[in-house]
Amino acid sequence: MNILDKVYYGNSVQDWGISVLIIICALLINKLIAVFDRKVINKIVVKSNTRLDDIFWASLEKPVFSGVILLAIWIAFDRLDLGVKFHEIIGKSYDALVVLNITWFFARLATALIGDTFANSNDKPRKGRFNVDTRLLPLIKRGVLILIWFIGIVTALHNVGITVTTLIGTLGIGGIAFALAAQDTIKNMFGGVTIFTDNTFHIGDIIKFDSTEGTVVDIGLRSTRIRTYDKRLVTIPNYKLTDAVITNISSEPARRIVVELGLTYDTTPEKMQEAMTILKDMPNRVPNVRDKDLTVAFTNFADSALVITYIYFIRKSADINETRSNVNFEILHAFTQAGLNFAFPSQTIYIENNTNGKDVETLLS
Repeated sequence: MNILDKVYYGNSVQDWGISVLIIICALLINKLIAVFDRKVINKIVVKSNTRLDDIFWASLEKPVFSGVILLAIWIAFDRLDLGVKFHEIIGKSYDALVVLNITWFFARLATALIGDTFANSNDKPRKGRFNVDTRLLPLIKRGVLILIWFIGIVTALHNVGITVTTLIGTLGIGGIAFALAAQDTIKNMFGGVTIFTDNTFHIGDIIKFDSTEGTVVDIGLRSTRIRTYDKRLVTIPNYKLTDAVITNISSEPARRIVVELGLTYDTTPEKMQEAMTILKDMPNRVPNVRDKDLTVAFTNFADSALVITYIYFIRKSADINETRSNVNFEILHAFTQAGLNFAFPSQTIYIENNTNGKDVETLLS
């Protein structure tokens, strides 16, 4: 007996071999399609005046490859004698997979078209394009993908004999519970859209939310991630950010610094005036200190010091801590040269001493 005529699982070795050969041929066809695409089709679409054909073929290429493989597998199994039940399963599975493959194509096409259609709002407007902030693109793409895949999956389930109404009826109370559980997710999604549309903050901004302060590293559909100064990653649900007071530190034109300087009580009015002149001249002494909105005022007779309140602004582009340190060093250096002494907490006590019937005040300090 010829080895090709031997029967395994109801089919000869020859039949099994032909089926395997069909699948191998499908792989070779995909290789030929890839070469044809690279050598011919890509050159044609590049020469065209529109990007639509580029997008269409780029979206179609991989689904075509998977479609060829699906067709080959279906032909390979359909020609074998594997029983009526098995062929029914193969037929329904093939119908569902074809629908999902087509859905995959439309999902790829939709995301590519969205990315090409909506231009960055910072770019120059182009004819036929909408100017939408590109930070909204992930949300738009996810929404479109969810809709496309929902339709595709429902159609695939219908092809295998499962209707959506039956499925919903089967879920029953579980479906209601799921809908209630999804309330926070829906709130977070709307919160994410609100953050984008209101331009509350952007990725890379430094913000303060309650006791959390740090750099925004990601704005997602459900949550926003902030990297704090101690390098910890904090994840905050979007709906909380939309209901809270957010301080966008990065949006400030300059950083406001308030310093209170206390000089000793033996400082003369002339020396106080000299100290204030030194502070007013700080923009000429230290780089990145703005000369606008500068405030220098003799504000208080404190318990142990004559207080000067000094308010200045550091340019946004500067290193805040470095500039602040340079200002403090310059104040210390200039005041020391001018003979201005900083006060420290002290107390003067007067004691009344009755000696020989006379009141004598002894000063202790």
